[in-house]
Amino acid sequence: MNVTASQIRQDFNNFGGFGQQGYGYNIAYLREEIGKILGLNHEHNMILIGSGHLGSALINYMKFRTRGFLFKAAFDCNPDLVGTTVGGIEIHDVNELESYLRENSIDIAVLTLPREAVLKVTEVLARSNIRAIWNFAHLDLDVPDTITVENVHLSDSLMKLSYNIHRGEQE
Repeated sequence: MNVTASQIRQDFNNFGGFGQQGYGYNIAYLREEIGKILGLNHEHNMILIGSGHLGSALINYMKFRTRGFLFKAAFDCNPDLVGTTVGGIEIHDVNELESYLRENSIDIAVLTLPREAVLKVTEVLARSNIRAIWNFAHLDLDVPDTITVENVHLSDSLMKLSYNIHRGEQE
């Protein structure tokens, strides 16, 4: 990563003292403390909205569970998917979303739905107790400041890869 030990110590000091000069760090303690800073010492209940291929892949990704990110339900408008399960999670009709959110404590909504469906779903989420949205839809969201949004633009990542490959060919 091209960083010095001194830089790492300075970064750690921004969050508190984790080690002792000349002795290094207790790795188990350091991992635990960094986990607390990142909020990984809490479980986060999640729902998925859009249960197609990408959504199904996210639900089936086992490391989310082991890191405390727990899918509780999935939603879709496709009648062929509603009532089925993916990764042990039941897929509900998206029309049940608002009542589900009223009755359940959900921290994060994961959006893997088409652009044209995002605005209606976002309005429901904005009226709910959702604290964060992980947005894979190709539309930046306008939500209240109380909701944190992380936009994931897969095509932007591919363009970045293409740029880095091309740049490497030029050298």
